Amino acid sequence: MSRVLVYLGKFAHMVLGYAAASIAASAFLNVVFLGVASLIATDIPPEVASGSMVFTIPFIALFVAYFGFVPAVVVMLLAELLGKRDWLFYALAGGFVALVFIGVAYQSGDGGFAYRDPLWPVSIIGSGLVGGIAYWFVTGRFAGALRNTPTSPAP
Repeated sequence: MSRVLVYLGKFAHMVLGYAAASIAASAFLNVVFLGVASLIATDIPPEVASGSMVFTIPFIALFVAYFGFVPAVVVMLLAELLGKRDWLFYALAGGFVALVFIGVAYQSGDGGFAYRDPLWPVSIIGSGLVGGIAYWFVTGRFAGALRNTPTSPAP
């Protein structure tokens, strides 16, 4: 029974890491697009910009989590099975998840965004890198730890 609880705890830890990665990727996208729109340095006071981010970062994080879920689960399970613990693996894996999202968006018929303005795909890949590092910071440092635990107590 205790082994089941250990696996449930690891699953909860992975969900927490995925939530942190989604929020970090959303925050990166918000900062990039506020900077591109020239809203940070000009007319808007900092209180208004930060107040709007309180709403938009969690809202965009829902979309980030939704669209990146399937490839992210594959990467998370692969990292757990292989026991990858370095930050570079998770950063590149986050970029891979972002590339998969761009590919799916292109195949669904809405791929014109990738060719009209190069800022869109570059910022999406950058948010994937940031999300991967956030996942590593919360969960990835402990990947594969369940394999090293003994199954029975030593005499």
